[in-house]
Amino acid sequence: MSVLNVTAINTPEYKSLRAFLLLYMTMSLFILALLAAIYYSNEKEVMLSEHRLSMQLIHEDYYPLLKYTYFINNDPFPKDIAYDTAVFDANKKRLDSYIKNEDIDFQKVMSLSKGYVHFVIQIEKNAKGVKYLVYETRDNELWWKNALKETLIYGVLLLITLISIGLYLMKLFLRPMKESIELLDNFIKDTTHELNTPVAAIVANIETIKTDNLEPKELKKIKRIDIAARTISNIYNDLTYLVLHHDIAINNEEVNLSRFIEERLEYFKMAMEQKTLHLEKNISADIMIVIDKGKLNRLVDNLLSNAVKYNKIGGTISIELKENYLSISDTGIGIAQEKIGSVFERYKRANEEVGGFGIGLNIVAMIAKEYEMDITVESKLNSGTQIELSWKKNLNR
Repeated sequence: MSVLNVTAINTPEYKSLRAFLLLYMTMSLFILALLAAIYYSNEKEVMLSEHRLSMQLIHEDYYPLLKYTYFINNDPFPKDIAYDTAVFDANKKRLDSYIKNEDIDFQKVMSLSKGYVHFVIQIEKNAKGVKYLVYETRDNELWWKNALKETLIYGVLLLITLISIGLYLMKLFLRPMKESIELLDNFIKDTTHELNTPVAAIVANIETIKTDNLEPKELKKIKRIDIAARTISNIYNDLTYLVLHHDIAINNEEVNLSRFIEERLEYFKMAMEQKTLHLEKNISADIMIVIDKGKLNRLVDNLLSNAVKYNKIGGTISIELKENYLSISDTGIGIAQEKIGSVFERYKRANEEVGGFGIGLNIVAMIAKEYEMDITVESKLNSGTQIELSWKKNLNR
């Protein structure tokens, strides 16, 4: 089962745009993060270099004092007025210390740990067993605050630049797709214009034919022509809606949905008889809905048309209508599970063996989205398909 909230159904153009933006923004953020990391590392090295120069100068005065008093005279470990100091043996075990943070990286001459800067010097062999002399000072974090400020400023400017470039690239990226869609839409618009007159003439003339005195063979031919004409009429109505729906005025009115579906079933009766389909109905009386009648026509006709078209000979169409709910199912060829999620995309056909433009369910999705309906699709290959529509009470009278 696949529950499709039609407000989230994607057009090919939107899906391509989303994929491009996701890839582009991921790359942009990665570049920004990499630049920020490089800048942070550089500022940290500059800060450590400045401290090293200062500590090196202090070391030149402090070490002779340490050597004379601590190593030779065996006096207490001297305290430096500029920096806290400590001495460690070869196993990095503390011998004497004034420092506050003993989390020291002895592999590096200069290091930063928990807000403290350490300067590590290895000294010559001595009677105390001292191997490392460490100088420590508190990091004032001014370099970090400055680095953060500049990273934010330049990062925002760079991000704006990347977004501008991305928008330009996006237009270039989508232009071929837009041109293809516009070309197809224009073709459909021209086709529907040319179909209008002959379709109307065929339908009107068939309705004037008196069938009472016709022989069965001739009556069968007339029925076939009638079915074909109705099929062409449905295709024409779909194409017209697809191209012109933005310009069609919306006329929402209260419609008796129960009676409306019965009328549309009568319209498809001949097509169902041709495939010897069995109809099962569970239609509650006087279900009312507020909707544009023309759009309701396209919604119901496309669902019924698919139930007939994709059904097997001698199959069954089941219809259930109750408050806020409509279900139309068939026992036809079904839809593969991996294709269910894309059946409402324009020009997408779940089955290539049966003819069609791939626009019927797209129109269903458009209308359902406009009236905040949810669509549930349940289908199994070679077993049939069930499409359910549910809507909020605000569409009722």
